[in-house]
Amino acid sequence: MKHKAPENNKEASLDDRITGALVGAAVGDALGGPVEGYSPDQIVERHGGRVHGIVGPWNGDAWRTARPIAPYHKGDGHVTDDTLMTHALIRVYATVRDHLDAYAVGDHLVPDLMTNPRWIPELEAEALPLHRIFLAEKWLIARLHYGHADPREAGTGNIVNCGAAMYMAPVGLVNAANPPAAYAEALDIAGAHQSSYGREAAGVFAAAVSAACTPGATPDSVIATCLSLAKDGTREAIERVCEVASHHSEFESALTPLRQAVAPYDTVGPDYRSPSLGARRPSRLHAIEELPIALGMLLIASGDYRQAVLGSVNYGRDCDSIATMAGALSGALGHPVPEDWSKQVADASRLDLWEPARTLTEVTREIFEQDVRRRRAHEQALTQLGAPTCSA
Repeated sequence: MKHKAPENNKEASLDDRITGALVGAAVGDALGGPVEGYSPDQIVERHGGRVHGIVGPWNGDAWRTARPIAPYHKGDGHVTDDTLMTHALIRVYATVRDHLDAYAVGDHLVPDLMTNPRWIPELEAEALPLHRIFLAEKWLIARLHYGHADPREAGTGNIVNCGAAMYMAPVGLVNAANPPAAYAEALDIAGAHQSSYGREAAGVFAAAVSAACTPGATPDSVIATCLSLAKDGTREAIERVCEVASHHSEFESALTPLRQAVAPYDTVGPDYRSPSLGARRPSRLHAIEELPIALGMLLIASGDYRQAVLGSVNYGRDCDSIATMAGALSGALGHPVPEDWSKQVADASRLDLWEPARTLTEVTREIFEQDVRRRRAHEQALTQLGAPTCSA
């Protein structure tokens, strides 16, 4: 079953797609946060049905002390670390104003996380981002700042999860409509953070966002691009999940089949809060769960933002990251983010969700101009060396 995106997304400009991807990622993150770690059945029991929008904390007013979430205020429209890390990477692009590599993570991202206080919605306070990010992201500080590791190799030894992939949308946007370049740049950047299939997922997600920015792109074309670049278990997991997704036109019937499809590749196991012995260890046979499921939900929804994100949220497990990815992909395809959701999330999180998009759009245009100059200089050099002139 082919899923075709509405025609109007072909008219979306670069600015529209960057804004849609970044705002869409943040809104997906906020919707998924309060139900992260739970199963679809637990979500139904807690909320009296499926989640259809912004909801409050799982433990209500006891969120400050209730385990395992305390002290984070997940819910009520608050974004999580997925968005904080995405915005931090955009600040690195704004500083460097060119393509990034693993050294940029050590030179710019790590100092920013360690030294610049920012408003942290889940803490309801201004604090160093270092105090909010997960242990897998604190690894960046331990390895690069304290351990003086080679940035290109620093990710080796970290747990293998979606930590790097979750904030790679800006790499895809900077390399809009050039998925191989997005894939390569994200793999380099993610080398400072992750290894194995965690690093691979970062590259493939960036490529997916880049592919979604191509005029006339559809969920099918985005997935085809992912399959052309992905390696090992990541490729197999995407192929299997999307094959199952192609037989569904709404997320409700797909929740269990999608989990069954990705389970052989997921190391965490059936109980998300009690990972298996082999969880998050390097392997060529496995994949993170989040990216294949996000792509599957995008396909089921035919790219529609609301349905792709709600499917991701109600899937449960690591659903804030799944919804972050699905939201970024839908927005990059040109599908509108519901204004009521984006306004609620911006107000609740006390963040300007549109400012990072404006910044990255400006930087992306600058980088493209530099790329054109570099490409023309290369063409001129090869022509002088006797290479045949390319005809138009």
